[in-house]
Amino acid sequence: MTNQPASELGHLTIRPKMLYVGTPVFLVSTVNADGTFNLAPASSYWALEQMLVLGLETDGQSARNLLERPELTVSFPHPELWPAVERLASVTGRHPVPAAKAERYRHASDKLEVSGLSFEPSEIVAPPRVRECKLQFEASVRRATPGLGEYLMVEAEVVRVHAAPEIVVPGTDHVDPNAWHPTIYSFRHYFDIGAEVGWRSTSDTASG
Repeated sequence: MTNQPASELGHLTIRPKMLYVGTPVFLVSTVNADGTFNLAPASSYWALEQMLVLGLETDGQSARNLLERPELTVSFPHPELWPAVERLASVTGRHPVPAAKAERYRHASDKLEVSGLSFEPSEIVAPPRVRECKLQFEASVRRATPGLGEYLMVEAEVVRVHAAPEIVVPGTDHVDPNAWHPTIYSFRHYFDIGAEVGWRSTSDTASG
């Protein structure tokens, strides 16, 4: 195979401000020092079996809470909830607002009032789940590592999964990928996933 320069293949060399090529939006719930709860949106996420790796802003309330009280829930909003996610995107639970965030954020102590969402109790961890989200994880932090720049890399073990009945393959523990639609964040835009184009041979839910 010939290694051709990108320019000869018709590509452009660019330097985007962010590299969110398409990642799921999730809502992180944590416990504040006074026992109330914080809720924040994020989209830096990957999973390996029962472990999650999340990227959270270092100077955000979620990161502060997790370093002091290492439990969280991760709730995944379906695409119709994107306006609620966007309402949360410009507020922070930190007070006063850190100088680095002051131009982009305002303080809000009641994130449910801002978003229009609601909580329901978790079964194992202290932070609650977001009731409106069809897929919810309860998790415990196993390690938190400062990353480059303004982000904390959080490794968390999922200890319980909750799923709405309509997104589960009946009689199994499998999420039906044709019924479950995560909200995808791509270059600062929100998307629903499109039609299925294929599947791995190891899929537990493939229909063909």
